Amino acid sequence: MRRTSVAPAVAPFGRMLLMQTWSRLLWFWRIPAWSVSGLAMPVFFFTFFGLSFARLTAPGGFSTGAYFLASFGAYTVGQVMVFSFGIGVSTERMLKQDLLMRATPLPPIVDLLARILSAILFALVALVVLIAYGVIVGGVREDLDVWATVVVRLLAGSLPFIGLGLAIGYLAGNAAAAVANLIYLPLSFASGLFIPISQLPSFVQQVAPYLPTYHYGQLAWSAVGAPSEPMATSLAWLSAYTALFLVLAIKAYRREEQQKFG
Repeated sequence: MRRTSVAPAVAPFGRMLLMQTWSRLLWFWRIPAWSVSGLAMPVFFFTFFGLSFARLTAPGGFSTGAYFLASFGAYTVGQVMVFSFGIGVSTERMLKQDLLMRATPLPPIVDLLARILSAILFALVALVVLIAYGVIVGGVREDLDVWATVVVRLLAGSLPFIGLGLAIGYLAGNAAAAVANLIYLPLSFASGLFIPISQLPSFVQQVAPYLPTYHYGQLAWSAVGAPSEPMATSLAWLSAYTALFLVLAIKAYRREEQQKFG
């Protein structure tokens, strides 16, 4: 009598991804220190640095308010990626949740994709809140397609910061939150996301073109008509940084796997 093997019942890939993404989003919202700060800090920074210039027009003919919204939009998305992956991975390792996830039948690729999707969705909400604030309170006026271009470019170009967050999460351990702040905030300032490049010290202006946040900001600045480098240049730099950060993250991950599981 011939035996037939029966494959174990597994939920459809799409349903697993949907439920895991939802659980990740709940993780964001259940930590007010993260969710509230992630939504409120960009608005605060725009209020502090850009609101008084929101209705002005720059010499190049573009809206100064739109420029600052694009800048803090870039800061917002990068922050969400660096902190959600960096601090999230570090916290799960500290609480041994990574071991629990390994013991479940959930495919690792589903968990990774859910992390990415949930971070993108949270970043999208943060961008909408920031732009709406700039339009309603600051009186910034741009066509809807301009804002849509800014949002799409920033979300699509955020991959380097996912890699940076993963690298920090696996390399920095329990100090991930402090390390993420020490790395990402100076990168943002030095790249002109808070203050235009032309107003930064000369040595910072010389360093800025080599930073990932600088080229990330270029994607948003060009969308609102501000002077910027060719998009091909921005994409080339961001691709190179994506490869670099992902290599660091993969090496750190494999080292941890070797230590834990031999």
